[in-house]
Amino acid sequence: MRWWSVANFVSNAGTWMQLTVQNLLVLQITGSAAATGLSMSVQAAPALLMSVLGGAAVDRWPRKPTAAVSQALLAVIAFTTATLVALDRLDMTSLMVLAAVTGMIATVDNPACALLGNDLVPAEDVPSAIGVGALVFNAGRLAGAALAGVTVGFLGTAAAYFANGFSFLFVTAVIPFLRPAAGAVRHVVERDEKGERDKRPQNAMTVREGIAFFARRPRLLALAGVTGISAVFGRNYGLTLAVLVTGPLAGGAGAFGTVSTVLAVGGILGAVLGARLRRPSVRLVGALAATGALLQVVAGMSPSLAVLLVLVLPMAVVESVSDTAGTAVLQTDPPAHLRGRVLGVWGSVGTVWSLGGPPALGLLMELAGPRGALITGGLIVAGSIAAGHLLHTRRTRAPVVLRPEALETAA
Repeated sequence: MRWWSVANFVSNAGTWMQLTVQNLLVLQITGSAAATGLSMSVQAAPALLMSVLGGAAVDRWPRKPTAAVSQALLAVIAFTTATLVALDRLDMTSLMVLAAVTGMIATVDNPACALLGNDLVPAEDVPSAIGVGALVFNAGRLAGAALAGVTVGFLGTAAAYFANGFSFLFVTAVIPFLRPAAGAVRHVVERDEKGERDKRPQNAMTVREGIAFFARRPRLLALAGVTGISAVFGRNYGLTLAVLVTGPLAGGAGAFGTVSTVLAVGGILGAVLGARLRRPSVRLVGALAATGALLQVVAGMSPSLAVLLVLVLPMAVVESVSDTAGTAVLQTDPPAHLRGRVLGVWGSVGTVWSLGGPPALGLLMELAGPRGALITGGLIVAGSIAAGHLLHTRRTRAPVVLRPEALETAA
């Protein structure tokens, strides 16, 4: 698990380095901010339709080779992009194609790597392992963003892509040496009635099993509802706080950089706290999401940047712990042979939020301004979670009344 965490830190740092440079590269090629958003959407779009297939593949194929091959393919994409940049042959069409291929590979790589990490610890330690993963992710994000500027300044844009390619190869090299811990939940490849490995094609039936399980599981539906409403009307702090800081609070890019740093620090603190969770639940996720929404409401009323900074830290901590708890529920609730498919369904649903949330929030900001968007969005999130909790409580406490004929039959 230590080696896996180190490998993930290196990979996350490389990925965030590339993402930071990619946005600058698109701006350099096109001079259009809209094109930057389009490149990000093109990379995310394959998850909308292909995540369920990628999850089914993860359940059907051996996990370690699947993760190793997907990481190696991502390295090939990074090296190809680096070479085109170095030769000054990269145009917008090539960049879009490479981004789309990266998105397709990620539909298999993301669930494979997530579940591989869970295989390395005893079943009771999976929530802690997920918390460690969140900590590594946030640390890698900070390191990658910082290294991007240094790398581009001294070695050029292509170097960032080469570095990311080598980070993928490092993960590929570590995977063969990973060994499951005693008591870990083992991944079992599906077998047919004769006990032989199931050789049926990866068809709609295997995908439907994951969709059906997700749709019939109230806990997962509730988790999707809480996460979805929070993703659309809250948590998009890179958008809402940027406009609030540079607008009503009259700050500049440096002030927003300070807010972003505090958000990152809060994310790391939250990941540390999330790693201590032993029994995460949807109720805990909902309570934390509602708390974060109420903090968002107060943040929308901030009279100064200093007050906003005081509120931003607990907002980030609560969000990070909530995410860790939700991920733990998502990855431990389904049976082991269905977890890849359930993660695939979640990937498709999450893509809807990531693609539709920013435009919806942007429209709200146009109508209500940054303060109004933060306050209204926070109230919508908290109110929706409270209403869902009340409905669930009433349903579970509703008395069952037997008719007289039923009582006579029972007697």
